[in-house]
Amino acid sequence: MDQLNKLSGIAHWLPRLSLASIFIYHGLPKITMTGDVAAMMGMPFIMVLLLGIVEVGSSLLMLWGGVGPEWATRIAGLLFTAVMIGAIVLVHAQYGWNSINMGNNGGRGMEFQVLIIAVSLLYAFKGNALNQKVEVSQAS
Repeated sequence: MDQLNKLSGIAHWLPRLSLASIFIYHGLPKITMTGDVAAMMGMPFIMVLLLGIVEVGSSLLMLWGGVGPEWATRIAGLLFTAVMIGAIVLVHAQYGWNSINMGNNGGRGMEFQVLIIAVSLLYAFKGNALNQKVEVSQAS
């Protein structure tokens, strides 16, 4: 356990990098191919463009927050949460919980989005306190 505790100071990078990569992956096409994505999603061009900017911008804030100001981490967590609530309300809730391609929902349920919300809110609530290393005490 002591070895794991020694790595605790960098563990915040695991979900931080995961969140940022997810939102960059889904946000960049909304910026670079806005018209095509808008048509596919059935959303107005400007809404898709703004969504892409929020997704990529929030990712950059989350990454910057890992080495910079706590407010960047907290704001990114709140923005990720807002995006995922929108995704659940507009798309995923109608398909139920299951996000794995089983049954008749085509894997479009909301379990993945709920997990993203939970991790995002952890960063919003705790900020960069997650960056702190756990002190290892030596038992006598």
